[in-house]
Amino acid sequence: MPTGAGAVPPAVSSAAAMPAVPSPVLPGVAVGDEQSTAELWNRYAGRVRAMGMRLSGFDSGFADDLVQETFVKLWRGAGGFDAARGTEATFVFTVARRAAVDQWRRGRRSSTDRPLSRLPEIAGAVTTGSGSPEDHLDAVAAGWAVAEVLDTLSGAQREVIDLAYYAQLTQTEIAERLGIPLGTVKTRTHAAMKALRAALVTNGVTT
Repeated sequence: MPTGAGAVPPAVSSAAAMPAVPSPVLPGVAVGDEQSTAELWNRYAGRVRAMGMRLSGFDSGFADDLVQETFVKLWRGAGGFDAARGTEATFVFTVARRAAVDQWRRGRRSSTDRPLSRLPEIAGAVTTGSGSPEDHLDAVAAGWAVAEVLDTLSGAQREVIDLAYYAQLTQTEIAERLGIPLGTVKTRTHAAMKALRAALVTNGVTT
């Protein structure tokens, strides 16, 4: 391999630069593997509880019940996971959202909770109207996922997203508003949307 000042560094593939996606453990859970079962809990229990806290207005009892019910369903239904149809996270959080709806239907809301048809609209999630509770819950979960990843973006990336989606400006108008090259706006928007898509997959909102 050539060295020295004139040497060309080896190219780094984009695949190598991306974080590794953990292998699914649900197939192991389906056959009773204890290590896989423990890993499933470690990966998702905290995140399912956090979702339950938010959906219930921070009712810890509801959140704890949601974790228990979700994992019972996962342990019993792990064999239904098909990696060709979606990610493991999507499977887990689909089960969790259905379990949350079941809890509401059994009347486990605290006195301060609101029905699903009146859950807050966050990040554009439509939670009112004639849709089913599952539709409303999915919309709220997606809205929270969007809001969370927006908070993790750099100030520059968040700025272009806000101007594009809330101020409804074109990329050319954003460049003029901020006094930066159009190419910079495109680069920041691309990076922000890539982070958003990755976060939605990680949180099981999309595949």
